Amino acid sequence: MAVTIGIRREDKNEWERRVPLVPADVADLVRDHGLEFVVQPSPIRVFADADFAAAGAAVERDLSSADIVLAVKEMPVAELAGRKVYVFFSHTVKGQARNMPMLRHILEVGATLIDYERIADEQNRRLIFFSVHAGYAGMIESLRALGLRLQHLGRATPLADLRHAWQYPNLGAAEAHLRELGEAVAARGLGGDGRPVVVGIAGYGNVARGCRHILQWLPVREVTPDELPAAAADPAAGPLLQVVFREEHMVEPRAAEAHFVLQDYYQRPANYRGIFERHLPYLDLLVNTIYWEDRYPRLVTRKWVKQAWQGGARPRLQVIGDISCDIDGSIEITRKAPAPDNPCYVYEAATGELRDGVEGDGPVVMSVDNLPCELPRESSEHFSHVLRTMVPALVRADFARDFAGLDLPPHLKKAVIAHRGELAPAYTYLKEVLERSAR
Repeated sequence: MAVTIGIRREDKNEWERRVPLVPADVADLVRDHGLEFVVQPSPIRVFADADFAAAGAAVERDLSSADIVLAVKEMPVAELAGRKVYVFFSHTVKGQARNMPMLRHILEVGATLIDYERIADEQNRRLIFFSVHAGYAGMIESLRALGLRLQHLGRATPLADLRHAWQYPNLGAAEAHLRELGEAVAARGLGGDGRPVVVGIAGYGNVARGCRHILQWLPVREVTPDELPAAAADPAAGPLLQVVFREEHMVEPRAAEAHFVLQDYYQRPANYRGIFERHLPYLDLLVNTIYWEDRYPRLVTRKWVKQAWQGGARPRLQVIGDISCDIDGSIEITRKAPAPDNPCYVYEAATGELRDGVEGDGPVVMSVDNLPCELPRESSEHFSHVLRTMVPALVRADFARDFAGLDLPPHLKKAVIAHRGELAPAYTYLKEVLERSAR
């Protein structure tokens, strides 16, 4: 019997214009594998309904004929019916309370949930992601915020001319504008007291890779964390510096005789204390890209912010681009996830109040939680290029079997969160979270 693949419209908010498979890849799957697709119409999707129809997909509001449903973001409970296979970013594996009703319903109806976030190789490296594009958009928004903050402080720089990432027709247009601004920075500098503007990037994964890609269009020079204190004070160091921080720059062992060991830190973080605040006095912009759980030390605390801005002081750190956007997380002053058209707020250091924009007595925080949607075409094409290689295996699998007999490749099987009314073995820890959330 033929398996039908459904592609759901995205409706989490007006900004979500991405799609898991683009029309060109749907056309290839139809031609090369004889697959059948049904696509929900969408007035906001970056690819038109007609493009999917031309690719050989049926365009219908009703996805009830689909055996496998592909989406990007979480799906409403009302649309999760029967023993279908659902593939999307579920945001459940950390036990996120807001999505436990959705997971509970999936279990109740006996559906299968596969989460893109957990599709990984033997070394647990993620194979499919939007994170590079989060880095692209996040760095553009963070540089724009810095330019506007400096302008508010009376320091005009070319960075203030940056637009929101979503205001560029595509990534190429954003890069061309950045190149122009970079030439202006090289010619005129960034003003101020002659010291370089320092951009710190916490993390070195795919998000950080996207950030560094954006910075390459500006006259930037990289320094190490050890070189940072001297370079940050040196007018001859250049107009713009970047520094990348790894785990060993963020924490140190509590025991004086111990040495930092990465795997030991991951497994026993209580044996380490945070030291990242040592770097903050040398940064103008901090961009946070790290994965964080509450067992790890924070990078920026409310206490540090309050002390740094005490008595009318104005520290060097003006903007925090929190691409990771864990509310009250590694950046403790990240308190909300604003929309892309108003992405920044000031955390008032003395009171903890939030003020939209870049004006106020505290650091500016940029914490949009869905940055890849600002570059919907490129992020969809990148994601689809990988997902298309996985679709034939999904179609071949017999999802009527129990989990042990489910014949999926290892990288897909480890991403099965729930199957036929049961949590997969790797995710049974969520039972306790589900029970708590039901009380």
